[in-house]
Amino acid sequence: MNPELSVVLPAYNEAAEIGRTVDALVEAVRRSGLVAEVILVDDGSTDDTVAVAEQRAAGRLPLRVLRQPNSGRLEARRAGLEAADADLALLLDARVTLAPDALRFVAGRVGDGDDVWTGHVDVAAGGNPFALFWKLLAELAWEEYFADPRTTRFGAADFDHFPKGAGCFVAPRQLLLDAFAAFHSYYAEQRFSNDDTPVLRWVAERRGIGVSPQFSGVYVPRTRLATFLRHSFRRGTVFLDGHGRRESRFFWAAVAFYPASALLVAAALRRPAVLPAATAAVSAAAAALGVRRHRSAAEIASLAALAPLYAAAHGAGMWRGLGLAVREHLRESPLDELGDVRPRDG
Repeated sequence: MNPELSVVLPAYNEAAEIGRTVDALVEAVRRSGLVAEVILVDDGSTDDTVAVAEQRAAGRLPLRVLRQPNSGRLEARRAGLEAADADLALLLDARVTLAPDALRFVAGRVGDGDDVWTGHVDVAAGGNPFALFWKLLAELAWEEYFADPRTTRFGAADFDHFPKGAGCFVAPRQLLLDAFAAFHSYYAEQRFSNDDTPVLRWVAERRGIGVSPQFSGVYVPRTRLATFLRHSFRRGTVFLDGHGRRESRFFWAAVAFYPASALLVAAALRRPAVLPAATAAVSAAAAALGVRRHRSAAEIASLAALAPLYAAAHGAGMWRGLGLAVREHLRESPLDELGDVRPRDG
C-alpha cells in the first residue's frame, strides 16, 4: 500500500534522543490511521543514531535511511522530501516527540482541505536553568499565542507573531519542495543556512499556516553550558539568514545590531568597566521582563543568569553570519563583473 504520509526525519548525532522520537511517532501514526513511511536522513552522524532509530522502528513503521556528509538540516530535509513517496509530508526534528493524538488531528483536518500545519511545540524544561531559558525564549517571543493557545491560522502579514518551525511541520510534499527551491541562502555553506524561517514564510504567503495545541509535541533542548553556548551561536548565524530580510519585522533590529555591537566593543576596549556594566544591564533587563510577564522565581533567575551569555553567543553568531554573507557576495561578484580591469592591447 502506498504511504499517505512521508515523515522526513533529519538527524545528526541524536542517538540519545531519537529512540523516544521514533516511539512517539509510531504511536501517533497508529492513532491517526494514516499509512506512513519514515525517511531518516543521517547528516553525517558519528554515533549510533541510525542503529537506534532502526531498532525502535523495526516491525512497527517502515523506515528508510539516507546518508549524507554533514550538510545541515536544510539539505537533509530537501533530500528527504525528494526521496519521499507520499503526497503529504511531515518534517520532524529528532528532538521532538509528538503527542499521541497529534497526527489524528491533522488527518481529520487534511480530509477537510486544511493540509498545512505547524506544531504547537512545548519545551521540556523541568528544573534545568538552560532548558527553562529556551522555554521562556519561545513563550515570550510569541506571548500572544502562548497566553491563549488555540486552533488558528496565520499568513504573511502576521507570520512573525506566531510560533512556527520545520521541526514539526505538515504540508503537501510538492509545496515544500517548491518552497525549498525558492529559498536562496545568503551563505554558500548550506550547513549554516536558516533551515526554516524563509521557507515557511514562502508557504505562508501562498497558503497560510495552521497552528493548534491539538497538533503538538515536546522539544528536548540542550541542557549543558557548552551545548547552550554552541546552540546560541548557531541561532545567531541562522537568525541573520532568516531575518536579515526586509519582509521580517526583525530586519531593522538585525541591521542596527552591527553598529551598536561594534560601538559597545570599542567602548569596552577603551574602558574595561563598560563590559561588566553592559552585562549587568542585560541581566537586569531580562529579569525585569520576567517580572512584568509574571514568570516564576526560577524562570526569572534563569533569564537573569543566562541572558548575557545568550546575547554574547547569539551576537557572535550574527557576526559570523555577516562574514559568511559577505564572502558569498564577493564570490558571486568578481572584479571583472564590476568593470573590465584587464589591460588592453595598444
